[in-house]
Amino acid sequence: AHTKNLFLRDGKKSYFLVSIEENTPVDLKGLRAKIGARGGLSFGSAEALYEHLGVLPGAVSLLAALNDTQGQVTVALDAALLAAPFVNCHPLTNEKTTSLTPERLLAFLALTGHEPLRISLGAETAEG
Repeated sequence: AHTKNLFLRDGKKSYFLVSIEENTPVDLKGLRAKIGARGGLSFGSAEALYEHLGVLPGAVSLLAALNDTQGQVTVALDAALLAAPFVNCHPLTNEKTTSLTPERLLAFLALTGHEPLRISLGAETAEG
């Protein structure tokens, strides 16, 4: 499955890396409760993205969790990705793509100290 990766910030300045299947529509208001965000949810700045995940806009990837050594970013995965045979990720650059089984991806995230939230984006979070 190809992914859409969102680097988000809530009203309390907590950061989230949300990864969903590329064609899944997202409503930030509906997503807020699913990931435990407090206050409004918006996209994180390019500066915060680089500070926390070490990547530039366009290269956001689950693999960037490797750079979150302080554990300041909460990772959330959509259930559709975990049901796919492979999850495609950028290896910290958008010039390449690598594929991992969901099991390998979860093992990688565990090695980085991240236990992802498993969310399901159904009709209640889809845009109109």
